Amino acid sequence: MPDFSIGVDLGGTNLRIAAVSKDGKLIEKVTLGTKVALGRDHVITEMCDAIRRLTDQYRSSGAFLGVGIGCPGIIDMETGMLRKSANLPGWSDYPVHAEIERRLSARVFLENDANVAALGEKWLGAARDVPNMAMITLGTGIGGAIVLDGKIFHGMNGMAGEFGHVPLEPEGLPCGCGSHGCAERYASATAVMRMAREAVASGQAPGLATAASSDAEFSAQSIYNLAIQGDEDARRIFRHFGKSLGMMMAGLVNVLNLDMFVIGGGVASAWDAFAPTMFEEMRERSLVYAVTAPDDSLGRDEGAAAQVVARTRRKTIVTRALLGSDAGLYGAARLPAQGS
Repeated sequence: MPDFSIGVDLGGTNLRIAAVSKDGKLIEKVTLGTKVALGRDHVITEMCDAIRRLTDQYRSSGAFLGVGIGCPGIIDMETGMLRKSANLPGWSDYPVHAEIERRLSARVFLENDANVAALGEKWLGAARDVPNMAMITLGTGIGGAIVLDGKIFHGMNGMAGEFGHVPLEPEGLPCGCGSHGCAERYASATAVMRMAREAVASGQAPGLATAASSDAEFSAQSIYNLAIQGDEDARRIFRHFGKSLGMMMAGLVNVLNLDMFVIGGGVASAWDAFAPTMFEEMRERSLVYAVTAPDDSLGRDEGAAAQVVARTRRKTIVTRALLGSDAGLYGAARLPAQGS
């Protein structure tokens, strides 16, 4: 067996650990519940026990390169301190890196979860053939990451890529970050649910009202299901979602001018419901995208832009992620192999 590393996806609900070979083959994956209510010591003990079992099982067949961990929240990259995480209550200002490294006596690399998802897509997924990319994860909120020349760009102190807190409305909805009008208040699973509740409360959305009252697990996925069945109120929600996401994406394209923007996360499964509006908004709001968009994303009335694109050697690709929920696992496992 080739050399291998351990990738860890530490989420607020699930704790997933995998042994991955240096060439990107998944050897074994373990999934546990993240029992945050029992405290961080319990979670880290369960994680380290599973890591030891996997390393002991496969160490005789190949060299063990180390452990990479994707963790939600703000991480101080110099100290390995988890400054704050909404999904891991009680972990604020906790030296996660030092504690895990002490217990395992092995090389440990700690990264933000969106960053490792981007690294996974860059290594084995949608962005494997491009040098520079950004990842946008659409879930409860919006996560983001930037990869330049195959390496995560951290910014000054590890906080680069907070795309979800790009303001779209100056006096918009209040956000948990303390600001107003942030993108994730309009283009996330939480936003979809807010718009659905508002539509039901108006009394003008019978399909949504019926689904909300009859489905105990009424969710953004439920609203997407209604949209693809033709419910106009559900479709309107995703058009609004796409418009807001397109505004954010237009800004990212203008500022970053990267080869590829990969959209992942749970809400990305509703691509066909929001992407047409997103692309339309991007073309309207981003000159950079208008002149670098692939031909197949141009509309009938964009002949002038199409001519410019034809003369442009490189194009801006905006596409869906390919690795699904495993992107973070692969990206985390890539960290020790890179030695980053």
